[in-house]
Amino acid sequence: MTETLAGAVEAADGGALPQPYSYGYHPLVEPDWRRFPGWADVTEDEWRSAQWQRSHCVKNVGQLRGVLGDLVDDRFYDDLEADIARAATMSMLVPPQMLNTMAPDVAPSGPGSLTDAFYADPVRRYMLPVLSDRRTDWISHPHATRDSLHEHEMWAVEGLTHRYPTKVLAELLPTCPQYCGHCTRMDLVGNSTPQVDKLKFVAKPDARLEDMLEYLRRSPGVRDVVVSGGDVANLPWARLESFVSALLEIDNIRDIRLATKAFAAMPQHWLQDDVRAGMERVASTARRRGVGLAIHTHVNSHQTVTPLVAEATRAMLEAGVRDVRNQGVLLRGVNDSVDKLLDLCFSLLDGAGIMPYYFYMCDMIPNAEHWRLAVWEAQALQHGIMGYLPGFATPRIVCDVPYVGKRWVHQVHEYDRERGITYWTKNYRTGIETEDAEALSRSYEYYDPIHTLPEAGQAWWSAHRVEETHPDGVSREIHS
Repeated sequence: MTETLAGAVEAADGGALPQPYSYGYHPLVEPDWRRFPGWADVTEDEWRSAQWQRSHCVKNVGQLRGVLGDLVDDRFYDDLEADIARAATMSMLVPPQMLNTMAPDVAPSGPGSLTDAFYADPVRRYMLPVLSDRRTDWISHPHATRDSLHEHEMWAVEGLTHRYPTKVLAELLPTCPQYCGHCTRMDLVGNSTPQVDKLKFVAKPDARLEDMLEYLRRSPGVRDVVVSGGDVANLPWARLESFVSALLEIDNIRDIRLATKAFAAMPQHWLQDDVRAGMERVASTARRRGVGLAIHTHVNSHQTVTPLVAEATRAMLEAGVRDVRNQGVLLRGVNDSVDKLLDLCFSLLDGAGIMPYYFYMCDMIPNAEHWRLAVWEAQALQHGIMGYLPGFATPRIVCDVPYVGKRWVHQVHEYDRERGITYWTKNYRTGIETEDAEALSRSYEYYDPIHTLPEAGQAWWSAHRVEETHPDGVSREIHS
């Protein structure tokens, strides 16, 4: 036996060092909603009802108290109230399904017994942010903006963003079944907050959708439409089916993606008989025309992947949807480690049949610095997850660079680590650069959170600190 082979045998007999991540299949679990006092008498039929889920969403602190009672003490409720009054850019809207995945493994044992678990919970961190979560040095980055990706500037018609040469984003509506604190479209989606007076669509819904279709009919270079909002789960099925069916009649449209977080937040919606039957009709037409029809969802933490999520995925795949894919967001305290990302990816892939696809870096919106990671941190996470998942299911971590679009985090052109400034290039013109000769030669900037910088970099930003109230109504500090 050769020395090398002998070493391999010895390792197989127990001498091997542990891998940085250890895989193990874990069956999905639906937490018992009856552990919360407000839902102690809720039946399984009620829980599985989309109508019940929608009518029992938590929209304010009083309703949250009605569900949790004194299992969470006043310290948390007061912290939540303070965030709503002083920092939140999204109004509160949490479906029972999603609230039930918070602190799923902690058995209530009396008043206040869930307080610490709620503070630490990753789902709570982005669905119910509290003021003590947010940073006090730089609550917003100096370059944060309400429309951080400048999507409105690239509207071909109201709500239709034409940023990439062959792809468009159709924002059909400004509401969701749930509101995530880190929402990149916080300027438009949801109700206004004390900090943010939300924008409103001007045209009537039917006219807006018809304008989108007319633009696509006269734009043969567009082949791919992301149908989003908001969230398509909030659109009455008949209206969504009508819009998608109209897209399928346009010869140049070859891919349609329906964007919804409701797979995790309200899977009950996708299990309704009318939705399943309607999706079968749409998917059948898509197959006949050779068009790819997929659903893109948004799951950030493995504990939100439950048996109901898996059931909804199976229902849509059986209806004929080609794929269900996940586009998560990297968030500090939620999924900012290799173990957390891989746990989530394996729960999606093995448990629910959802394909891990992208993880976006959290966009540079106001009051989001406590969530955002630096580019170098994202690069380390991308490196750390390689080799564990199948190649086709290894998500790409991307930075959505303003005026550029999605770029893999290792595609950065230059990186000033001291000041946290990355410089990016691109190979196409957006819809507002068709006559810009320098669009493909200039570089575009993205900024790391200032608290992640070395001392010299933090000092530079502090020295250039100026208070300014921007036209969007959000007061923040900028560099001069």
